[in-house]
Amino acid sequence: MRVAMYYNNRDIRVEELPRPAIGPGELLVKIHASGICGSDVMEWYRIHKAPLVLGHEIAGEVVEVGPGVRGFASGDRVVTTHHVPCFNCPECRSGHETVCDLLLSGTHFEPGGFCEYVRLAPVNVERGTWKIPHSMSYDAATFVEPLACVLRGQRTAGLKSGASVLVLGSGISGLLHVHLASVNGAGFIAATDLTDYRLDAAKRFGANVSYRANTDVATQFKKDNHGRGADVVIVCASAKAACQQAFETVARGGTILFFAPTTAGESIPLSINDLFWRRDLTLCTTYAGSPADCAAALELIANNRVQVEKMITHRFPLADTVTGSILVAEGKESIKIIIRPQE
Repeated sequence: MRVAMYYNNRDIRVEELPRPAIGPGELLVKIHASGICGSDVMEWYRIHKAPLVLGHEIAGEVVEVGPGVRGFASGDRVVTTHHVPCFNCPECRSGHETVCDLLLSGTHFEPGGFCEYVRLAPVNVERGTWKIPHSMSYDAATFVEPLACVLRGQRTAGLKSGASVLVLGSGISGLLHVHLASVNGAGFIAATDLTDYRLDAAKRFGANVSYRANTDVATQFKKDNHGRGADVVIVCASAKAACQQAFETVARGGTILFFAPTTAGESIPLSINDLFWRRDLTLCTTYAGSPADCAAALELIANNRVQVEKMITHRFPLADTVTGSILVAEGKESIKIIIRPQE
């Protein structure tokens, strides 16, 4: 079968690998759509593992069913996640499934999402695979995993109806945060970015206003929000400047959710007195989404509550995976890019 083999962001080659053989409890899925995640182009994070097949936001058709599998049959349309917890460790039992050792061990897909066929291990079949309705396209289904991450993030941040929200960075994660906050009744939503294309997109998906990221965001936000800072700030940009803007803009009693990772080794200085004393701030982070988050995301997409297909700007065949990766890495006039491995 054909695979898109990653060597670096500008060197992704179509190569041949054997189609995976499946065993008991496993599924073989023919991939029809695979989304490019921002983490797929974090070169500092990926390149030391190269060459490898990336891709984890996948949807497709079951073509082989291993002995002992229940609930799935050949021909089923499915979406699956590589992130599955054990449900038994202390982290899982305390509601922190996404920092479970099993989940953090990485993808269990063989070989990855940017290829024609993928083997799903029993743990993925049991805990991380769902049938999708015929009314849902494979392209839309690829949003289940990224939307699950956003759902978990906003729940952790305690984002409530009527809240004022600032989303720093309007890539796909930022826009999903904007859209979900709007759907859930946030009172005032602002978003930032460095490109007019994405600033316009933020307003299309629910932001009341958008600001260029290299301006005085805190002053503009407070002016537009009746003199008050943001109840919730969601950092979806990896720049240190975005972290600083978060502290400058968050309201007393507010919450900052650090959703995007920085580059390797990056740190920011924190003054306890200047930033926290007498401000009653909450800082939080989230990583990934649990199976329950994925199931909730699937329902939101299936019921057209979150209109993900409108976020897709490019669709490429497998041979053009490198073109899509470059567009994602540049972060300019693209939002969501889908690879179609059967084309």
